[in-house]
Order: sequence, then C-alpha cells, then structure tokens
Amino acid sequence: MSTVVSDRASSSPVAVVLAIGGLYVAQSVIGGITWTGLPAVMRDQGLPLDRIGLVSLIALPWALKFLWSPAIERYRLPPVGKARTGTIVAAGGLVSVAGLWEVGALGAAAWWPVLACLTIVAFAAATVDIACDGFAVQSLAKENHGWGNAAQVGGAYLGSAIGAGLFLFLVDAYGWRIAVWAMAALLLLLGLPFLLGATNRTHDETRPHVPSLAGALRRPEIRRGLAASAIYVVAQKAGLAMLGPFLIDAGLDLSTVGLVNGVASMFVGIAAALAGGALVRWCGTRNVLILALILQAGSLLFFSVFDLLGGFSTTILIAVAMLSSSGFMALGFVALYAQFMRWSDPKQAGVDFTLFQCMDALVSMAGGIVAGYAAQYFGYGAFFAGAGAVALLAVPAIAIVSDRR
Repeated sequence: MSTVVSDRASSSPVAVVLAIGGLYVAQSVIGGITWTGLPAVMRDQGLPLDRIGLVSLIALPWALKFLWSPAIERYRLPPVGKARTGTIVAAGGLVSVAGLWEVGALGAAAWWPVLACLTIVAFAAATVDIACDGFAVQSLAKENHGWGNAAQVGGAYLGSAIGAGLFLFLVDAYGWRIAVWAMAALLLLLGLPFLLGATNRTHDETRPHVPSLAGALRRPEIRRGLAASAIYVVAQKAGLAMLGPFLIDAGLDLSTVGLVNGVASMFVGIAAALAGGALVRWCGTRNVLILALILQAGSLLFFSVFDLLGGFSTTILIAVAMLSSSGFMALGFVALYAQFMRWSDPKQAGVDFTLFQCMDALVSMAGGIVAGYAAQYFGYGAFFAGAGAVALLAVPAIAIVSDRR
C-alpha cells in the first residue's frame, strides 16, 4: 500500500497561493474578454443589442460544469497514486490558448465562428477551474484557506482588468488580431508557475473518499446555497450585462470603456474585496449581502435616470459605473463566496463549490440574454429601472436563505 502524504506538507502556502492565483487571473482574462470586452467591440461595430445578449450563451460550460466535476475530481485524485492536477491544467490551458489564437485569426466580424471558439475556450477554462479549486482546498491548511480565497477574488479582478480593460485598449490601438493574440500569449505565461512549481511536489496517496454529485444534492446546505446563488446573481449581475453597450451609446469610445474597466477592476474591485472580507468578519455575511444589494439597486436606478432625463456629466456616469461593476459586485460576492465555503463539505469541496458556481453561471447566462432583448425593445431607461427594482426585491429573499451569523 502506498504511503499517504498530504500535498500541503510538501508545498508552501505562498507557493500554492501564487500558483493558483495565476490560474484564477488567466480564467478571468478569458471572462473579461468574453463578457465585457467582446460586447463593447460588437456595439462599437454597430451590432444590435439582442445579438450582443447572445454572448451570454458562452457561459453554458460554466453553468453545466457540475455535470463533469465528479469525473474530473475522480481522475485528478485516483484511489492510489499522485494527483493529476497538472495534467488537467496543461490540457485545458493549451486548448484555451489555441482557441484564442483562432479567435484572433477569424476576426470580430465572424460572429458565429468566434462564438463557437469562445465556447470551447470556456469549456476548457471551466474544467481547469474544477481542478484548481480542488487543488487549493487539498493543498492549503484550513488556516490558510483565506489566502486561497483572496487569490481567487483578487485574481478575478486583476484578470478582469486585463481582459476587459487592457484588451479593449489594445483593440483600439492595434486591432482585434493583435489584441486577442496578446491575451493568448499572456494565458500561457500565467499558467507556467502552476505547472513548473506546485504540481511537481505531489506524492503518492491513498484516497478512500469518492466525490459524489448525488451526495452533495442530498444535503440541505447545498440546496440553500443554490437558492442563494440564483437570487443574488440575478439581482447583482443581470442589470450589468448591458453596461458596456450602454457606455458606448452614451458617447464613450472603446479606449475609455477599457480604461474604466481596467481601473475599476484593479483598484475599486480589489479595495472593495478587501473591505468585504473585513465587513464579513465584523457584520456577518447576511448583512454584507443586503448592503451590496441596496447599493447596486441605487446604481442601476442612476443609470435609468441618466438615460431618461440626462443632465449628468459623463464623469459622474464613469464613477458610478466603476462602483457598480466592480465595487458593489466585489463587496457582495466576497460575502457570497464566504457563505458558499461554509456550506461546502471539505471532503468534496470542489464538487460542492462547483454546484454553486454553476448556478451563478446559469443565471448569468439567462439574465444576459433577457437583458439584451429588454434593453433592445424597451430602452436602457426602462431596463435599468426594472433591474434596480429586482435588486431591491431580492433583499428580503437573500435575508431568508443566508446565515444570520
């Protein structure tokens, strides 16, 4: 029988956090390009809002990854032997880089082929995310889980700054092909610390537990988490699906929107994430979730008033957009992810956490499609007013399903 040796015994917490941080940044670069950068480019080229809303279909692999998460975890953690995290990350990373390279060669005008390529990239990135989350939980001692969560949230906002900010700047300055290929090269670099560092220190282990999707769904905590995810995401994210096109139609060019996204993610988002972590400790997840919903509702109603009445400077619009897309989002989602960690079973945290993330992606995808049609046929003013009302209505619902502590 092989000797059981824990990965956390052979990998320092700093090395693990840096390694997984690079992967989280890479995944968010892909997300920033897909859900913020691409819609702004499409609107700049004159595509209608209802077609732009279909970009949300690319989130389908993120919504369905719970279906193959147990299989990925069973392959990654065989009953006996070394963990295969590096194999999964390498394969998924190469598929992502190749897919982005093809997207750059196709050009933004090739709408359906680009959509298909980005969906394949999303499938690869979602699979890597399953392995990365499982590796983080397995390799970090409980007292270091906070650092892993910080890498996840901080990496998400840094990657978003690159994918939604720097990417748009490069598109405006050098064109679509150079911008996308630069992002593909960056993905390759971000994955190297993980492949060359943390995964090389794993040892043979014996693993009696078999991850189970059915076992997760039988637990009442998982069902509460799925409800909380659906309620919170539709209230926080759906209204922001049209923010990029709205800023373009308000007179901002691609470089300015890219700068707004980049600055917001780099500074506002990270600062709000740190503040959210502190507030969760002081006030509890429930109160922070409610606060973030109320603040987001206010920003969405401001966008409605801006469109219907005007009279505000674009500087105020930019400031509110930065707070809404990064500040209030980060504040709330730090609390939501903290709640998810409480509800996840440590023996199969990758599967449990994946279920919550899939609900997030599924609701985001459906909300993005509805948002595109609503903004196209009712106008931005009515759309943002409705989204603000939904955020306010979600307050009592999220108060019921979240923990009071």
